[in-house]
Amino acid sequence: MTEHPTLSWEAMQDGSVFYRRHQLYSIPGKLPGDLQDFIVAGCRYGGPIALMRDTSKLVALGRGAPAFSKAQIQVYSPAGEGLLLFSWDQAKIIRFGWTGDERLVVLNEEGVYRVYDLQGEYQQYSLGSEAGETGIIDARIHETGLVALTGSLTFLEVKEWTGGKPLTLANPGLSQPPQSWTVIPPDQTISRHVEVLLSVDATIYSVDNLESLDQRISRGPFTHMSPSPNGKSLALLTFSGLLWVVSTDFQRSLAEFDTTSVAGAQGDVLQVEWCGNDAVLVTWSHLAVLVGPFGDTLQYFYSGSTFTVTEPDGVRIIGPDTCDFIQKVPASSVSVFRPGSTSPSAILFDAYENFSRRSPKADESIRSIRPELAAAVDECIDAAAREWEPYWQRRLLNAAKFGRSFLDLYDPSDFVHVGQALKVLNAVRFYEIGIPLSYAQYTQLSPSHLISRLLSRNLHLLALRISSYLSLPPDAVLKHWACAKILRSKPTATGSGKNAELDGDDALCRTIVEKFEKLGGGGVSYADIAKRAWEVGRTALATKLLDHETKASDQVPLLLSMKEDKLALTKAVESGDTDLVYHVLLHLQKRLSLGSFFRLIEEGGPRLALASRLLQVYAREQNRDMLRDFYYSDDRRVESAVLCLEDAAKSSDPTAKIASVKAAQKFFSEDKDRSFEAKMMDESVRLLTLQQQLEKEADGKIAFFGLSVNETLRTCLVNGMSKRADKIKSDFKVPDKRFWYVKLHALTEVRDFEGLEVFARSKRSPIGYEAFVKHLVDKGHQKEAASYVPRCDAPKRADLYVLCGDWRAAAKECKDRGDKAKLEQLKKSCPNSLIARELDQVAASMK
Repeated sequence: MTEHPTLSWEAMQDGSVFYRRHQLYSIPGKLPGDLQDFIVAGCRYGGPIALMRDTSKLVALGRGAPAFSKAQIQVYSPAGEGLLLFSWDQAKIIRFGWTGDERLVVLNEEGVYRVYDLQGEYQQYSLGSEAGETGIIDARIHETGLVALTGSLTFLEVKEWTGGKPLTLANPGLSQPPQSWTVIPPDQTISRHVEVLLSVDATIYSVDNLESLDQRISRGPFTHMSPSPNGKSLALLTFSGLLWVVSTDFQRSLAEFDTTSVAGAQGDVLQVEWCGNDAVLVTWSHLAVLVGPFGDTLQYFYSGSTFTVTEPDGVRIIGPDTCDFIQKVPASSVSVFRPGSTSPSAILFDAYENFSRRSPKADESIRSIRPELAAAVDECIDAAAREWEPYWQRRLLNAAKFGRSFLDLYDPSDFVHVGQALKVLNAVRFYEIGIPLSYAQYTQLSPSHLISRLLSRNLHLLALRISSYLSLPPDAVLKHWACAKILRSKPTATGSGKNAELDGDDALCRTIVEKFEKLGGGGVSYADIAKRAWEVGRTALATKLLDHETKASDQVPLLLSMKEDKLALTKAVESGDTDLVYHVLLHLQKRLSLGSFFRLIEEGGPRLALASRLLQVYAREQNRDMLRDFYYSDDRRVESAVLCLEDAAKSSDPTAKIASVKAAQKFFSEDKDRSFEAKMMDESVRLLTLQQQLEKEADGKIAFFGLSVNETLRTCLVNGMSKRADKIKSDFKVPDKRFWYVKLHALTEVRDFEGLEVFARSKRSPIGYEAFVKHLVDKGHQKEAASYVPRCDAPKRADLYVLCGDWRAAAKECKDRGDKAKLEQLKKSCPNSLIARELDQVAASMK
């Protein structure tokens, strides 16, 4: 039978608080040697530890000693299982530590740092050239970044692990490196910026990105500085061995303890770490002492050196034989299991025990706590969550279930949630997995974070089962599995050379797709997996995987990176997304030569017609030279000619305009179906040349260039160049009617009525004389217009005279023609009585 939980409890503060040490794993002989011979870094939340030989210490080597090179870093799980071993080929390592997602950061003296995952793959970044020149002498690595101390005694901060540019913190003005220093991460400070605490002489400096502040204390210097997990308290150890706990704003002194008074402590203090936020653990080579807030202590002895890792709710101790977890006993566990406890939860647990033994006391116990039964059930559920042994977890949950059966209304969601969480936690705590998470840590991290940690160890099956059990989407697991599968697989040997590779790619692609369809990986992006395949040199496999990607916006950028240009353009066109097509076109235009770019589009035929049209729209607005080259390469004569005409229309330089029109004429002449257009271009060149000549004759005082034939004629006539106008008429075969209209308008415009009369008498007018009358009247010259009425047709003269305002002449015309009806019509429309009287007189004389 599993021992009772209280057997591992030890009291503090006069028995009001208990701490317990739980052995997580037995690890005798699994670690490479005595931990004091190594530099060690531990990852929080039940994470692994990394070890590297401490070259400053002498190590006795013998047959039994492991061959452990000084240039190697080895990673172990808390259960002592080896996870990773890699050699270091860079400059001297200054510091290594863990990120929040279990990646190992290794920083060297040249300011270069690598971020390793648990498979040994890494990204390498640098703190910059300045850090490389001055060198790095020390650093502190926290979960979301690092702070490095340079050779010039300034501090550089790196935020996140994406290789961002380091920020220089405020200069504290150090003349030598601090005796000790630590970092409070940004998520634990009020300002939400990283805060560096430096032990300088007797005081402490607080440094952030804005200022360096002297806290003006006089108890230093300090050999160890350790902030609590919540960032509110600071544990300091002086050179004289005094442990001083103070708030991080240095306003309140919380506790003091003289470590020199500890019996059995030998040598220097190795570590000062927090056990949760309530107690501090001080370790020597074979001893760990837990110091409570009131100076109470608990001692734990080990057979060799230890390494401790602070956790949010306790402290993990890795010793030579065991991995232990020390924590404050949760209130719910104390309430249930404390000897003599009369709390409702303890009575409920006792009632369940009696019920299991078929004792009638069970009913009596339930009756006694009936008003507090719901709270007792909740406390038993919480106590079950905090227990490490499945035996006691099950008994506490059964007690809760027993109490719940007496309640009419009770929400079982907490019960179900805790049951699921404990099943997951028990699975990952198993020594082969080696992630000893407590329930409190699990709730802080979230299940998805736990799954990502399993994936980093390539434990895909367990991660998938946990995802399924917790009703989480399997997408992240399937994606990681597919990437790992690609990384480990090799082309099959069913063929030879390239055929073997293709066969292997087909089989692997089919395996991945079938697995996704079977397990419901609908939310997984095939593009991400294809990118991984491409990164490891499996281009054909990447292309096959991309065929299954539904989002063109994910497909196309990767195809471009893979230089699958035609396929990328085809996929973009098929998507119907014009922005995506433009993205591909502009990318290809920059990367390919112009000829290759155009050939790619032309060879696509109708499938790439949309891309061709969009390229023309873009080039017409942004790059007309490229459009001209595109038309030329595609042998589009008419479009090239139209483009030349557009350039001519926009051009203000006469020579350039003529050259553009000549180029258009050349393109039209090369197309047998465009002979008319070619002839028109030829005529246009002749006209433009003539206009240039006319401007020279006028010494540039008269603008002719760019005018139409009609406008050119009008300008010549207006400026008295009638002979030139006649020459233009004959050269450009201007019809008589049009010429007469143009000359009529031009002479009217300059009020050359004598010239107009001469022109009208020069020969019979092809446009008649009614046009003369109406145009002159329109321009306000009624008197001159009246002189042309007698030359018009007789039936229209009366109306034309009225149009000219000459009513007497209109009446006379009616009398001469004997048209009484017209005269009567005129009388009805006359403007005043005076004219009406005159019309009456004419009408009377006709009788």
